[in-house]
Amino acid sequence: MERKCYPTPKGTICYWVNEEAGEGPTLVFLPGLTADRRLFAPQLAYFAKKYRCLVWDAPGHGASRPFALDFTLMDAANWLYAILEREQAAPFYLVGQSMGGYVAQCLMEAHPGTAGGFMAIDSAPLQRRYVTALELWLLRHCEPVYRLYPWARLCRDGARGCAVTEEGRRNMAEMMAEYTKEEYCRLAGHGFRMLAQAMAADRPYRIDCPALLLCGMEDRAGSARRYNQAWARETGLTLVWIEGAGHNATVDRPETVNRALEAFVASAEAERMRRGVR
Repeated sequence: MERKCYPTPKGTICYWVNEEAGEGPTLVFLPGLTADRRLFAPQLAYFAKKYRCLVWDAPGHGASRPFALDFTLMDAANWLYAILEREQAAPFYLVGQSMGGYVAQCLMEAHPGTAGGFMAIDSAPLQRRYVTALELWLLRHCEPVYRLYPWARLCRDGARGCAVTEEGRRNMAEMMAEYTKEEYCRLAGHGFRMLAQAMAADRPYRIDCPALLLCGMEDRAGSARRYNQAWARETGLTLVWIEGAGHNATVDRPETVNRALEAFVASAEAERMRRGVR
């Protein structure tokens, strides 16, 4: 995949695109907080010959550093949309894991009617009604807690908390190793604060395209399982539980995730063609 760069006033965002797949939709892979493009390595290997794929290192993550950590979730969504416009990525399907799913929801809020589909993987809804005041407070005050941990323990517990398989834990440990403890704590703290800010804004965050929810049955990151149950119940969206997967289901159970994504895109594309939507 070809590496490209998108400059912003806060720093440069790096992203990767494959061009050889030809016509058709673009799958847009959005990793979660403190993860980078490697979180989707199994998906990119599988889909790069079938579809045009785009994956980014989110602002402040991986190769998209240095980056001023004073942006909002909506800023990130608008930068992503500008990248998609630059790449003429239409139609596009947003595949967001955890924080990547929040970025996708902000993009749909700011640019309604543009996404061809949305798959949330171990993510959660952004609407204010799903979270308590205590949960918002905790999101705003995570950074001091992270700083209390020795770095070696934080890396070990972070990898174990995100994944249940050896491959999943190795993948997360490698991504965490890119940071110093100071970088990691600042990045995580900023991410959770901007998430709390986006939730507290109490915007509609409507999903105006076909959507699918995936969640690892062993996901222990916050209240992800409870959020997904409520999300599916209130919206009628299909929720698929991934056996043997934690928060990073893309690496814990890549074959299951790939099959679900492939079937979802094929169904949505067939419906789009039936309706004659370009």
